[in-house]
Amino acid sequence: MASAASRPRPTGTGSERRPLPWPVRLLAMLCAFLFMVAFAVVLARLTLQPSPASEALTHSNLQPGSSVKAYLDQPELRDAFKQIGGNILLGIPFGVLVPVVAPRTRGILRVLLLTAIVMLLVEFAQGALVTGRAFDIDDVILNTTGALIGYLLLGRRLSRAVHARRPHPVRAEQKPSAGKV
Repeated sequence: MASAASRPRPTGTGSERRPLPWPVRLLAMLCAFLFMVAFAVVLARLTLQPSPASEALTHSNLQPGSSVKAYLDQPELRDAFKQIGGNILLGIPFGVLVPVVAPRTRGILRVLLLTAIVMLLVEFAQGALVTGRAFDIDDVILNTTGALIGYLLLGRRLSRAVHARRPHPVRAEQKPSAGKV
């Protein structure tokens, strides 16, 4: 039996994670993809459904904070929480699922940028194509905030579990040759 001193020691800091076995990774990515499709369907139903009764009340908002202020000025604080909280909740699945489905989007800035682009496209579609809906920059900001929350609470961990980076062998430093200046 080998003594503790003769056993090979693992290289690195010990914080490196091993990737999950490929069948588990495939299953996790498939589940995340299915949840992302379901999320896209829910997002489309919530945001791209016409609301002819609201047509006279809708107006575009290009000034950040304007809609949030209007929500908070409503007599019923519950309505403000529904509007603000609903928009934040709508972004959370994006922050959780995107880094799992597309590992190249891993990282807080990439997730936020992708979320902002997708939500801008949704808002543009609402404003240009859907009766009774309008573009609102505050919705984009709140949805992106939700994605940030989802990413920080769960998305980052799930992505690291599913797509753990493999440790790279230590590369020997190249020394400059003696003949070059």
